[in-house]
Amino acid sequence: MAKAMNQTRWQTLMSALGLPPSAACYHALHAAYSEKHRFYHTVDHIDAMLTHFDGVKEIAEKPEELELAIWFHDAVYKPLSKTNELDSANWAQKFLAAHSYGKAGIERVHNLIMGTLHNDNIKTPDEQLIVDIDLAILGAPPEVYDQFERNVRNEYRLVPGFIYRKKRKELLRSFLSSGSIYNLELFKERYEDQAKQNLRRAIGTL
Repeated sequence: MAKAMNQTRWQTLMSALGLPPSAACYHALHAAYSEKHRFYHTVDHIDAMLTHFDGVKEIAEKPEELELAIWFHDAVYKPLSKTNELDSANWAQKFLAAHSYGKAGIERVHNLIMGTLHNDNIKTPDEQLIVDIDLAILGAPPEVYDQFERNVRNEYRLVPGFIYRKKRKELLRSFLSSGSIYNLELFKERYEDQAKQNLRRAIGTL
């Protein structure tokens, strides 16, 4: 895990955004994603999203801002909280404002992170892109997806089984009922069919 959330990559991103190296923020983010109650929303999740991003960043309108949103999008993660995305977006906003980043850019990053609420309130192509990257795990090979489900359950281990199963089924069914899980054709072609198979299997085993 030595390369997890690589600091050199972070510093390269800071330079591209016209920001200082911000090592303190990097270490704060790394510590957040390393919290002991996390099993899925970890440094590995950020690394996986960055890897997906590297394969599609040429279609991003503001790739540096989108990458920064990936770094921050699950920075605050408390399983029973309903404000994780907002708290994470506000952290990014505070960080950028402290370095006098432009207001329009701060708003774009904030909106990108809020897009990962997955409530369909997304407006821009980059918001569609970060949502699809975040949901790429749904279209992973079955064994990878099954580990994802186990990790999520571990994060909610304090929730009684019957409540967890009910809520989890509702969430997974909402993805299936939306017509298409992904926004962009690229992700639909790569992941849609496998994602639907994984979701149906998971619902059947809950």
